[in-house]
Amino acid sequence: MLALIMTAGRLSANSQAAGTASNTGRKLFRLDGGDVTYAMGANARGELQTVYWGRRLATSDPLPTHVPVTYADEINDTEQEFPGWGGGVLDEPALKIMYADGNRIGVKRFVRDDGWFGQRKNDRAGLGDWYVNLQKFPHGLESLIAKVHSLEMDFGLWVEPEMVNPDSDLYRRHPDWVINFRSRPRTEERNQLVLNLARPEVREYVYSVANRLLSENQIAFLKWDLNRPWAEPGRPEVASDEEKEIYVIYTCNYYSILAELRQKHPGVEIESCSGGGRVDLGVLHCVDEVWTSDNTDPFDRLSIQDGFADAYTPGVMMAWMTDSPNWVNHRGTSLPYRFLSSMEGSLGIGANLNKWTSEDFTTAKEMIVAYKPIRGVVQHGLLYRLISPQSNGELATTESVAPERSLAVVFEFLHSQQMRYPAPMVFPEGLNQSATYTVRPLYGHLTGNASAKASGAFWMGRGINADLQSDYDAAAFVFERSKQ
Repeated sequence: MLALIMTAGRLSANSQAAGTASNTGRKLFRLDGGDVTYAMGANARGELQTVYWGRRLATSDPLPTHVPVTYADEINDTEQEFPGWGGGVLDEPALKIMYADGNRIGVKRFVRDDGWFGQRKNDRAGLGDWYVNLQKFPHGLESLIAKVHSLEMDFGLWVEPEMVNPDSDLYRRHPDWVINFRSRPRTEERNQLVLNLARPEVREYVYSVANRLLSENQIAFLKWDLNRPWAEPGRPEVASDEEKEIYVIYTCNYYSILAELRQKHPGVEIESCSGGGRVDLGVLHCVDEVWTSDNTDPFDRLSIQDGFADAYTPGVMMAWMTDSPNWVNHRGTSLPYRFLSSMEGSLGIGANLNKWTSEDFTTAKEMIVAYKPIRGVVQHGLLYRLISPQSNGELATTESVAPERSLAVVFEFLHSQQMRYPAPMVFPEGLNQSATYTVRPLYGHLTGNASAKASGAFWMGRGINADLQSDYDAAAFVFERSKQ
């Protein structure tokens, strides 16, 4: 059970959290659940911030100082590397085509998506039958994983074990295993039904499927999906007055499955995918990261990511750069714009590399190299929404600042250009006023004759102006504090 505590947060000026809620007396919202404490506060602008996420503290304990936001020890806190999305149509030979010239951009993980199992020739069949489709992978997953490892990547796998297609061996054997009311038709969505995880035998089946996959294969990452909501939430195997308990029992069984998997396979990262529909503090106790939305359009993502960061740390927000035009709205955007939008979270690549030009590979490699030194600040630093994308203006700007204020990163995104007007001035925040900072472009250019080195007070008072000239243009700049 989660306990909500609201306290008057009195934070020392030199603590990590002080940068988040710098004024004493500012209220903190604290949640204690299981082995984890989660606390939120507000910065000087009144914006919500993650203050602490880590091992559970006693009610009387002050929030730790001098440490960034941390995870519980049993959760892998490695900063997210760069997944490569396998795609729904990939078979074993296609991987050799995709990486014919080797791993050219420094991808660290290859994630095999939907389509690898059962008779999964389309989305109307196969869910529930978690054996390898030997037509696509005649040598099983072992050959695929070996190829991935030869390219110096680890291997991840997509699963959706709570779902079943009516056209599957599992459903033909156990039609009674799905959530249903006897008196109503079973409503399909995405051609699938929801397994009743409140049933002990279903819970055991789902656990055994995931455990077998992880035990028999060198899988470093499990992408656990959930692609439809419930309908007809019945549990006809019990008395009618007990049916309403399905919500609680189902959720508890789901959490217990993840807990057992984590205990037995402690090195495996788990993502709560589900199109953004299962992001909450309960599931975050069981997984390493979450998928915020299937909408990967880089402009739309600015608002999605902005809203997500109101409640959760960007360190758990997977943000994949995908193909253009985007599948959601057919909007075309440049590769740098797509990369920079995803760099506001845990960067991943979900694109068809076979369609990339040599220039695309060069740009991607440069972006990945640029991201590595700043990802810790972006994922675990203090977030300032300098210009919110939800303000409906032409510019959206965020800034991430290291807790000790030694490094800051500013991202700027221009929606549209009119009359050749220059982009608005942006004023960084959270820098040490008396320290000296050097500003350098991560991507893009600054206009004017501003010095590259000046005090924090200068940069926060004078501001910066990015040279943004076209629709869906973007830039990013890094402020590095000089060593004294």
